[in-house]
Amino acid sequence: MSDKPSVLFVCIHNAGRSQMAAGFLTHYAGDRITVGSAGSAPAGSVNPAVLEAMNEVGIDLSAETPKVLTDEAALASDVIITMGCGDTCPVYPGKRYLDWPLPDPAGQGVEAVRPIRDEIERLIKGLIDEISPETA
Repeated sequence: MSDKPSVLFVCIHNAGRSQMAAGFLTHYAGDRITVGSAGSAPAGSVNPAVLEAMNEVGIDLSAETPKVLTDEAALASDVIITMGCGDTCPVYPGKRYLDWPLPDPAGQGVEAVRPIRDEIERLIKGLIDEISPETA
C-alpha cells in the first residue's frame, strides 16, 4: 500500500482538459503523485490544438490516448478532479472531489486553448502544494 497520493482527472472526452492537467501534474510532481486521466465518453484521440499548446510549454502528450473512466481507476484514486462533466461523471462515495469549471477546448484553435492551459497549470501548482508539498 502506497502513501503516495493519487489523482484522477476526469472530463467527458479525455482529449483536452484532463490530458493537460495530467501532463502538468506529472511534469511538476514527478513520482511524488500517481496521476491518471479518463473520460466518461472518450474521444478517439487527444485534441491536436491541445497537443500543440502543451508542446509550447515543453510537455509532449503525443503518446497519450483518451481512456474510459472505470470504477477501478476511480476507486484507486484519492482525489478525483472533474472538469466540465456535469452529471455525466459518476460519483464514488468516500472520494474527495474537486470540480474545475474550465472551458472545453473541443473544436478550438491553439489560441483559445492557451488560456485554458495556463489556468490548468495554475490550478495544478496549487494542488501540488496542497496534497504533496516539498519537504526540506
